[in-house]
Amino acid sequence: MATKIRLQRGGRKGYAFYGIVIADVRAPRDGKFTEKIGTYNPNTNPATVDLNFDRALYWVETGAQPTDTVRNILKSEGVYMMKHLRGGVKKGAFDEATAQKKFDAWKENKLKGFEAIREKDAKTKKDAEKAELEAEKKMNEAIAKKVADKKAAEAVEKAEAEAAKHAEETEQQPEEAAPVAEAEAPVAEVETPAAETETPAEA
Repeated sequence: MATKIRLQRGGRKGYAFYGIVIADVRAPRDGKFTEKIGTYNPNTNPATVDLNFDRALYWVETGAQPTDTVRNILKSEGVYMMKHLRGGVKKGAFDEATAQKKFDAWKENKLKGFEAIREKDAKTKKDAEKAELEAEKKMNEAIAKKVADKKAAEAVEKAEAEAAKHAEETEQQPEEAAPVAEAEAPVAEVETPAAETETPAEA
């Protein structure tokens, strides 16, 4: 039976993740599979892989052909590295302890690379959040200034209106006092004839 190692899609629209499966080359894309050896989630950075390493190595050594994406996953996880080292042990180039030591050193270096990617991603997210907060702060300050300017303009407008009203009331007061002065004037005119009637008596 010709066997391949491929991905089987799962998840939902816009957030797909995959199972890593062993299947017959003639099986349909979403058909039956022989064995599931792991999962692959490309939505994280770096992508998250949960792999049964021993079973993956077994199938690679028995000749199962991975798809391009799965091959990259297996290389990243060290399956092909271990296959190469075990080949060296069989040829007598080094013993199993040396092979395991080489693999552990490779794995440690690989993990450091992943950690650097995670730290960079975390820093990028932190910087983006900081920039977003700064932008939001500036926007809030601009809105607060706009509101303060509007209130100040309304206060000035109200003060000007009150000043104009007060000035208008002040102008109306002399006009109201003028008729009183005019009403008092005829009294003086009435007293004048009395003085004129007394003059003939002296003659």
